Amino acid sequence: MQSIKKNRDDLLFQILVNLFLISLLAVMVLPLWRVFVMSITPLNYIDTQTYGMWLNPSMWSFEAYKQLLSHPSFLRATTNSFIITFGGTTINMLLTVPLAYALSNRRLPGRKFFITLILIPFLFNAGMIPTYLVVQKFDLVDTFWAVILPGGINITNLLIMKNFFEGLPDELEEAAYLDGANEIQVLFRVVLPLAKPILLTIGLFYMVGHWNEFFSAILYLNDAKLQPLPVLLRNILLAANINEYVEYDAFSNASIQAIKAASVFLTMLPMVIIYPWIQHYFTKGTLLGGVKE
Repeated sequence: MQSIKKNRDDLLFQILVNLFLISLLAVMVLPLWRVFVMSITPLNYIDTQTYGMWLNPSMWSFEAYKQLLSHPSFLRATTNSFIITFGGTTINMLLTVPLAYALSNRRLPGRKFFITLILIPFLFNAGMIPTYLVVQKFDLVDTFWAVILPGGINITNLLIMKNFFEGLPDELEEAAYLDGANEIQVLFRVVLPLAKPILLTIGLFYMVGHWNEFFSAILYLNDAKLQPLPVLLRNILLAANINEYVEYDAFSNASIQAIKAASVFLTMLPMVIIYPWIQHYFTKGTLLGGVKE
């Protein structure tokens, strides 16, 4: 009887968990669906009660996407976002991985001192004005470096990666040292092949951060030709006249609302596509790197 009751309790618990996850999924998916529906709703199919919520399959129109993808400002902003994202993520990983590995090495002289030195700016941030003055002093304003370099190393990501490296068996490194390997060889031939989950996880963190870069771009990039997608998206959504950013055709089959919705959907689409491919490693890397043995 106890076994049957336990199985029933487990089944009830699993059902409740599944219902909660389905509800959570609906909360996240329905807004995305609404934005997508709004973006492909034709101009002559606007209903103030149901507009953007339901879709008649015979009334699709991709005119909004056509106008956006053919406009120079949108293509230029997309290119800028890709440059900032992939260039910034590359620099982030090149700086974070060696430092995390060095701090994970218990034989490093002054290891505790360096960790404390790194934690000070993490706990006591200098603020926006000193950071801006530093960027201005190095003549980085109106360059992509102004957006990339100030956040070259994220302390949280650094600590997660350090904990992951510390969790690797010491015997692997000792065996490599006995075979005559140096620190760099151990890092590239022993540690990094085992660190694929944490590398993809931290890389995803950095990538999402750069792709959604908004405030730093507004602060440091005054040239409209250098502004990334989030800034252009904000300008489009706030624009009283859409012609300022997109050449809206009066005879177009797309409404202004559809163009705005299409810009939102296109901006979030790359991260939505990338995340499922890294999701498996994302979960594993976060758990292994977030727990210190």
